[in-house]
Amino acid sequence: MAVIINGKAVAEKICTELKQKISTMDKKPHLTVIQVGNNTASSIYVNLKKKKAEELGIKSTIINFEEKITEENLIKEITKLNNDNQVHAILVQLPLPKHICTNSIIKAISPLKDVDGFTVQNSGDLLNGAVPNAYPCTPKGIIRLLEEYNIEISGKHAVVVGRSNIVGKPIAIMLLNKNATVTVCHSKTTNLEEITRQADILISAVGKKIIFKDMVKPNATVIDVGIFKDENGKTTGDVDFENVKEIVGYITPVPKGVGPMTIACLMENTVELFEHQ
Repeated sequence: MAVIINGKAVAEKICTELKQKISTMDKKPHLTVIQVGNNTASSIYVNLKKKKAEELGIKSTIINFEEKITEENLIKEITKLNNDNQVHAILVQLPLPKHICTNSIIKAISPLKDVDGFTVQNSGDLLNGAVPNAYPCTPKGIIRLLEEYNIEISGKHAVVVGRSNIVGKPIAIMLLNKNATVTVCHSKTTNLEEITRQADILISAVGKKIIFKDMVKPNATVIDVGIFKDENGKTTGDVDFENVKEIVGYITPVPKGVGPMTIACLMENTVELFEHQ
């Protein structure tokens, strides 16, 4: 039976430390979140971020733009925030409407205020083994969980399923920088099961049920980043949790696994950007 990695508890520990730190500050960090349109899921995430920020003493502003805003005008609004010394961290909630190029919007954010760590400079620093202004929140949370549970990374075979710019690619680089041997799998990978069974650390970030009992190595560590509603309306992840937990050494649940860590690391990034500025 696996040890259940309690992301909620680790996130609460991080947030408690942040709240104490912020309480001693004369000036408070300010996180500004931009939302375009009224995507229901995005609104839920944005409000969760605002609520957590305010709990910790971080000033939080949500700026809503109509879905029809042009890419040019959105970039102008971001530039204003870049130049506002009262704003310390900027987050553009994804996904954006189809008529707006996500890469162009991310490029418009100042690397010094890029709380998600997605800009070219911060991504490039990560790739080069330098310390970026901010690490991407979900990968940062995953590494923190592994460290909190004293799970060895160096020399281990880590398999990442999913190659998104938000999770898959950055976590692969972060694991590589910590001396893991890393394999990245994706929708075109053949013999996925053969590869995942080799993993000492298996990270899945796909968004559908894809990891089953016969795909994991005994005593492996399994990190489930996926989160969605199944056909019965139950919140679940990429991993067949009930069956996989009988085989592996460590596993994250969904919910209360990686999700709370993403929010906690976003708050931590906000404070760190504020301190740098």
